[in-house]
Amino acid sequence: MSLFPKNFETLKRNTKKNIMPLLTPHLFKWRINTYAPYIGAGIKVEHIDLDQGLCVVSMRLNAFNKNIVGTQFGGSLYSMVDPFYMLMLMHQLGSTYVVWDKSSNIEFIAPGNSKVRTRMKIPSTEIATIQELAKNGEAVFREYTTDIVDEQQKIIATVTKTIYIRLRKHSNSKDQSSRIDNIEP
Repeated sequence: MSLFPKNFETLKRNTKKNIMPLLTPHLFKWRINTYAPYIGAGIKVEHIDLDQGLCVVSMRLNAFNKNIVGTQFGGSLYSMVDPFYMLMLMHQLGSTYVVWDKSSNIEFIAPGNSKVRTRMKIPSTEIATIQELAKNGEAVFREYTTDIVDEQQKIIATVTKTIYIRLRKHSNSKDQSSRIDNIEP
């Protein structure tokens, strides 16, 4: 005998279908902002819209992310950008595509002496371009560049990410989903 009413499974299914899409962006942002390495580095997702391919991330200068000369630690600057292009593309392309980080480059322009911010955006035409390039099963490599700026909009660093994308049916990769996709109510 079940402790829950017969309709509990239906209620659970309807909640996931109707309410979770409304909560998921907030839960996604909360999960990233409570990720231990991001807490330690002082990295904060200010805004994320996976459907629009937009993410704004900031990092205050604090005792945990200062380097030996008192400026923003380079690894923390890179961490501000690291997962987001891949996550946005995974969301927009769906499970029929394999999406992986291929390579990254960070160029340090100036010391970061204050709060820094980056705005990552995938252009609205990019998904159609990727789908067209990948339709025959070939691997597609796309580059995305973002600047990390300080409070005066001075460029502190430029990060370039190369992302590997391929139709899953032409790949040897197993099913790929982010842990964020598996949020349960």
